[in-house]
Amino acid sequence: MTNKIAGAPISWGVCEVPGWGYQLAPDRVLTEMVEVGLAATEFGPAGFLPDEPGALASVLADHHLDAVGGFTPLLLHVAGHDPVPQVRRLLAGYDAARAGTLVLSAVTGADGYDSRPELDDDGWRTLLSNLDRAAAVADEHGVRAVLHPHVGTMVETPADVQRVLSGSTIALCLDTGHLLIGGTDPAELTRQAPDRIAHTHLKDVDAGLARAVQDGRRSYTEAVRAGMYRPLGTGDVDVPAIVGHLRDRGYDGWYVLEQDTILTEEPTGVGPVADVHTSVEHLHSLLAARDG
Repeated sequence: MTNKIAGAPISWGVCEVPGWGYQLAPDRVLTEMVEVGLAATEFGPAGFLPDEPGALASVLADHHLDAVGGFTPLLLHVAGHDPVPQVRRLLAGYDAARAGTLVLSAVTGADGYDSRPELDDDGWRTLLSNLDRAAAVADEHGVRAVLHPHVGTMVETPADVQRVLSGSTIALCLDTGHLLIGGTDPAELTRQAPDRIAHTHLKDVDAGLARAVQDGRRSYTEAVRAGMYRPLGTGDVDVPAIVGHLRDRGYDGWYVLEQDTILTEEPTGVGPVADVHTSVEHLHSLLAARDG
């Protein structure tokens, strides 16, 4: 399974949110991914890698990285707004790069992840219908669409997650950090719905900072800046149990390492890759223990 460990540019501070922080250049990020032994990458936000499909495939090939797919924020709950054309445009790049996983999040329509509105029944019907429509279009291209529960989106809380599981057929991205901060025990969800988990974002979390977000003492962005996301094995997520449950049920998808980071400037020393290396080593040890 070591060849199924991938990275995400947000571990290097590269994020789609305007004003998030200093954005590192793609060449540094991709080069450092390879240096720590990652086999593949998610695409990152629009504009980080080339939009033109051939150029995208070429950049990844030049760095000897496979393509996982990408995190795609979509407006899914608004009647009269059709997200499917955007999905179709994205999938041309997936074909060229041979990427297999489209990671969707149900954004609110506002920038950032510090607040969200309540969704009424009509909004939920629209959201769930659009999830299934997007998944069907992806399937036409041989791509698996997954829904990413995410703080500050329309699918954040345990009730939101259960509504997606019961009202849609789309698979889930098990993001261990966002689920925990949103109130879902990711290890328990792995036990309860293993057949719906098709993709994994592995994060560790400082539970104290997560509680500060949950009770409104800190915004999500403030908590990220304060170090809420930790390298694997240094926070409060039960990563060994999650990996164990996934392996026991035959999970063969990607393990994408994500520790959302905010940078203020170009790092002068080792930089964020040090935390990624810690996570890589921890995940290797967990996988080796399961295989030993």
